[in-house]
Amino acid sequence: MSDLITLDVVDQDGAIREAEEAVAGDSRADFFRKAALGGAATLGGGVLLSGFPSIALGATPSKKNDVKILNYALTLEYLENEFYIQAIKSAGLTGENLAVAKVVQSHEAAHVKTLKTVLGKSAVKKPSFAFGQAVANQTNFLKTAVTLEDTGVAAYAGQGTNIKQKAVVVAALSIHSVEARHAALLRRLNNQNGAPKSFDKAKSMKSVLAAVKQTGFIKG
Repeated sequence: MSDLITLDVVDQDGAIREAEEAVAGDSRADFFRKAALGGAATLGGGVLLSGFPSIALGATPSKKNDVKILNYALTLEYLENEFYIQAIKSAGLTGENLAVAKVVQSHEAAHVKTLKTVLGKSAVKKPSFAFGQAVANQTNFLKTAVTLEDTGVAAYAGQGTNIKQKAVVVAALSIHSVEARHAALLRRLNNQNGAPKSFDKAKSMKSVLAAVKQTGFIKG
């Protein structure tokens, strides 16, 4: 039995389908542009760094914002999935590092597939990526992987209270907990404490996108 979350399960009242027209047909650049965070910031090679003002300011959750949050999550999952694909090819991973990278990559690929299935025509397109020295060797891979997974966990946590539909909350939490396991496992491989604090701080969409911008990994 497939463990993918389908559109019918998440969108039982048709809310995502109803909201599709708001974003359907947008290119990835259009998606980011429409959600710009009040100031033009470039993400990598010229793509507008964008978020969602109504979400960032704590506005009342809406069905349309649910679609935007899911696309935000999808963009992060694209990034993580491609990072592991390139690391497996280029970082010279061996032993447990390689085994874990393959497992985590399969999870990220499943997350991408699920979110794209849920969003349908509303899904943003996959960006192009360049990870450079981050996938040059095992040391750089582990350091970057920890940062990406920690950021992903905080990003999902940051949107929990902004989601309107219970089914979307359930879907997001099912990914969030897996990302947390990834973070703990990769921290251990990097000789770090897997759970250094009793409480984690969620991150806003604005802060996460700013962090992604600084990496330069997304090129267009």
